[in-house]
Amino acid sequence: MAALRVTSPLISGQATKRSGLAFRAYLDLKIGVHRDLLNHIDLDKVITPPDDTTRSELYAVIQEVVSNLRMPLGAPDLSPAEKERLGLEILNEFSRLGPLEPLLQDPTISDILVNGAKEVYIERAGMLEESVVTFKDNAHLMRIIDKIVSAIGRRVDESSPMVDARLADGSRVNVIIPPLSIDGPHLSIRRFGHIPIGESDLLASQTLTQPMLELLRGAVRARLNIVVSGGTGAGKTTLLNVLSGYISEKERIVTIEDSAELQLKQRHVVRLECRPANAEGKGAVMQRQLLINSLRMRPNRIIVGEVRAEETLDMLQAMNTGHDGSMTTVHANSPRDAVARLETMVMMGNVNLPEKAIRRQIVSAITLLLQVARFNDGTRRLTHVTEITGMEVDIVSMQDVFLFEKQGVSPEGRVLGTFTATGIRPRFEEKLRSAGISLPANFFEPTVNYRRG
Repeated sequence: MAALRVTSPLISGQATKRSGLAFRAYLDLKIGVHRDLLNHIDLDKVITPPDDTTRSELYAVIQEVVSNLRMPLGAPDLSPAEKERLGLEILNEFSRLGPLEPLLQDPTISDILVNGAKEVYIERAGMLEESVVTFKDNAHLMRIIDKIVSAIGRRVDESSPMVDARLADGSRVNVIIPPLSIDGPHLSIRRFGHIPIGESDLLASQTLTQPMLELLRGAVRARLNIVVSGGTGAGKTTLLNVLSGYISEKERIVTIEDSAELQLKQRHVVRLECRPANAEGKGAVMQRQLLINSLRMRPNRIIVGEVRAEETLDMLQAMNTGHDGSMTTVHANSPRDAVARLETMVMMGNVNLPEKAIRRQIVSAITLLLQVARFNDGTRRLTHVTEITGMEVDIVSMQDVFLFEKQGVSPEGRVLGTFTATGIRPRFEEKLRSAGISLPANFFEPTVNYRRG
């Protein structure tokens, strides 16, 4: 297997310590070895799942590279155990998703954005940064893309240049290639943690306050219908996950998603996922079909990952017909915008309903609108806890119960602001009391500001 011979095995690594490599430095070292190997091996032999002989020959090459590492001046050499570990991990990367594998192993990365072979960006803590990862060329990147999409029976080529896929760990993948993308193949990976974010994480990250959390916990347990609104990457699914954790174990939950992201903790959960069309353009199953079918599955609650089109009317009807406590998300920039978006999406179903009738459906179905936003510093906040109270003439009336008010930016670039109650007692408080949930008498008084920043 002459193609696996190393012609220049010496590369620079990152600083290391005898007590163990720092996680980030170790990843940088591994990426450096990986990049050097790409120049000296036959990619066709390792992109496809290798047999035992090829794997052993590849491992021998990797060991040769690792054994000849030159560490920076003053940094101790890797121990034999560290070299063996490094070699085995790099071997696994070549057997899987190549240069992407170190990024997929980093739990702090939430998004991986590949803009052609030589430009890979990552998102950490809400902030984008360029990584040191590169591919050898666009052909190498296309091999990795083909490996991802073929694993779920899809294909991507000039006749089908866009595809959605999912990795084994549940990460969501989108691919678009030339001729639609001008500068080469583009790959976007939205990652989801193996350990779901909980209420303590939301409090620690200052996404909301304890009183807001107490109110939302009570609203879920009292079976109020809730819509989470926000922009892309604002944390809608994360908040929906936390809210779903307050549902009783005694209830049957059906989740419906375009791409499975929710991580419910209850045992009695039925997870449904849309199916895209096959290579011939047939066999697609959309959210509306799954939602209609779910009504025959005797659910206590229905959770739709996100409403995008005509399934919105079916979701509203489900909320109005015995599935109290159901939840969903919608893309919108404010609570008022969320109502307008819901109204528009109902109309996408070609229903001959007047606007007033659609708004009455919305008012009857939804009690709470939760608006989440992502700010320039990468932080996420629950900016509005808004109650839908009814209709005044032809207008949906709403009132804010809690708000986050942005007040500026610190010298370090952190967004400053306060969470505060508006002083309005929600009308659904009576439903909370009926469900045995009592809140302090001063709970909604705007006497305490919770400063964040």
